Amino acid sequence: MSWGAQNLTVRYGDVVALNDVSVEVVPGSIVALVGGDGAGKTTLLRALAGSVHPISGTVNAPGVSQLGFMPTQAGVWKDLSVDENIAFVGAAHGIKGEDLRQRRAELLEATGLANATDRVAGALSGGMRQKLAFALAMIHRPPMLLLDEPSTGVDPVSRVDLWRMIATAAADGAAIAMATTYLDEADRAADVLVLDSGEVLLRGTPQGVLEAMPGHVVISAERGNGPATWRRGNSFREWLPDDPPLGTPRATDLEDAVVGGSLAKEAIRD
Repeated sequence: MSWGAQNLTVRYGDVVALNDVSVEVVPGSIVALVGGDGAGKTTLLRALAGSVHPISGTVNAPGVSQLGFMPTQAGVWKDLSVDENIAFVGAAHGIKGEDLRQRRAELLEATGLANATDRVAGALSGGMRQKLAFALAMIHRPPMLLLDEPSTGVDPVSRVDLWRMIATAAADGAAIAMATTYLDEADRAADVLVLDSGEVLLRGTPQGVLEAMPGHVVISAERGNGPATWRRGNSFREWLPDDPPLGTPRATDLEDAVVGGSLAKEAIRD
């Protein structure tokens, strides 16, 4: 059985946050939600969690007690120690005694926080706080995990640690929907949903997203004359509306596909 949403539309007053968005999250896999600020990633996660109510469409997800949710700002109690955070969240899920001791040991080993159990969460580094927040989200082994940019702003080593824990949770059978600003992370997911202003821009496997982008992106050492040109690193990219030459990919990676897809949407709208 898979979880997800069908034809979801969400409004905040006159603002359409999501417009006819569907997503499927299969147990044992990761869906990466990609898009800029205001794209609708957080709204979609909150709708899956039941804290945002759509005006149309349906949500199929476990009950709140069977969800693990990690918000953008680390979901920890900063005035409590690492141990106190684990004990508090464990008690909220009815985990106690030997079950809690075993789960605590597993999580501390996975997060590398075994030597920081007495430290107040607010005094932890950003990466350590994010790893603690992830541990708290999965303390009750939920069948579905909703992660809102879990690795944004953390150091590279902690980002690797977080991804390892996320991949392990998926391997253990959890269905994971993860908003991310890092397209190299999205490239590791089973499926990618690219959102733009509350609408689905592209969807599919990472390779499928590259193939679904209209037109194609060319790379050059000099800036092109067209309006759909941007700099990336030491080279320039230009989105062109026609199909690529035979044997040439539409885009070399997800970053080019996402930017190119956004430019294609603007061109079609104009």
